[in-house]
Amino acid sequence: MSDTFDLAVVGGGMVGASLALALADTLQATGRRMALLEAEPPQSGHSPSFDGRTSALSNGSRRILSTLGVWDQVLPDAAPISRIHISEQGRFGAARIDAAEQGLAAMGYVVPNRSLGEALWSRLGPPPGVSLYAPCKVLGLAQDADAATLTLDDGKTLRARLVVAADGAQSLVRAAVGVSASVADYGQVAVITQVTCDRPHQGVAYERFTASGPIAVLPLPPILGPQRVATVWALSPAEATRVRALPDGAFLTELQQAFGWRLGRLTLAGERLAYPLALVEAAQTVAGRVVMIGNAAQGLHPIAGQGFNLGLRDAVTLAECVADAFATAEGDAGAATVLARYAAWRRADRRLLISFTDGLVKLFGARFGPLRTARSLGLSLFDVLPPLKAALSTLSTGGGSELPRLARGLSLRSL
Repeated sequence: MSDTFDLAVVGGGMVGASLALALADTLQATGRRMALLEAEPPQSGHSPSFDGRTSALSNGSRRILSTLGVWDQVLPDAAPISRIHISEQGRFGAARIDAAEQGLAAMGYVVPNRSLGEALWSRLGPPPGVSLYAPCKVLGLAQDADAATLTLDDGKTLRARLVVAADGAQSLVRAAVGVSASVADYGQVAVITQVTCDRPHQGVAYERFTASGPIAVLPLPPILGPQRVATVWALSPAEATRVRALPDGAFLTELQQAFGWRLGRLTLAGERLAYPLALVEAAQTVAGRVVMIGNAAQGLHPIAGQGFNLGLRDAVTLAECVADAFATAEGDAGAATVLARYAAWRRADRRLLISFTDGLVKLFGARFGPLRTARSLGLSLFDVLPPLKAALSTLSTGGGSELPRLARGLSLRSL
């Protein structure tokens, strides 16, 4: 059996589902067809994209989700970040960025991945023009001048003029088209859990750099109480294994020693998850009629919380390029000119965020004494220079490049 589509999206996680939703109205208006392929049924609770982790959404991402019609559903589970506090254990100097000082309602929002996934799929439907294949896996991919053919694990084949790889950092589609990916192992594992403390978090997000690795402590939604936070603790693989096995009391004691007492005593820990950390960067984002987005194009360290924000901008930029293509007589979303436009549009934003995130990991991971002193001075300088704070607060909106329509709060319908 085989079927033919204008485009096929492999991966229905947060980035793939966002792309499908961004194109839903365009598909319906133009009569085009999309296939959305996902290894796990979205409602099963087993999708690795919709696990126990949280995502820090920038204001730019909030605007995109609002334009897509999902923000109102996400909002009850979103914790606004009123202030960001950055410090280094055992050193002087700290940086603080206050949303009110920047004229913002919040610096961003912390949202459970499950809540975001449920909101996207609830809104998606899927709508007319979208055929859902789930569960299914892609076993092979071949291309010719006119289209790409996907071979599925049930024996079916799908033919599409454009294939979008949104299937994560270990992308099978990327590998199938022969695109290599550099992997810079940071030698760290993120231990992720939720913790209760005896002081309200007041919407403050903390980034604490320690000798063993950075700790992010993020406010959780009011529905969970004002004293519940998410923690992301980067440790060596051996240390991560050890602390995951500790009794709750011993784990909290060690986390307390590393993070400090800004939130009072840490009193209750939830389930501990572990994820290895590496910078994964595809050598190219376009290969023939295949385009890589999200973690299939780049997987970032969570130190700056920008991975999903960057992937979401991939999705809405590609959606605009595809919508423009559908408006032409040929209507070929996988044409070389369409994908070249996409790659060029995303290049600066992608390069900036990769370099910024990787640079932070290396800068705060260095133990050289004079460099540690310079870091402390830098944090103190940052704290008293409003232009630097303003620049950082706008970093996650797109790196100074032209923003796609959905990131500006505009619909694709008028294209």
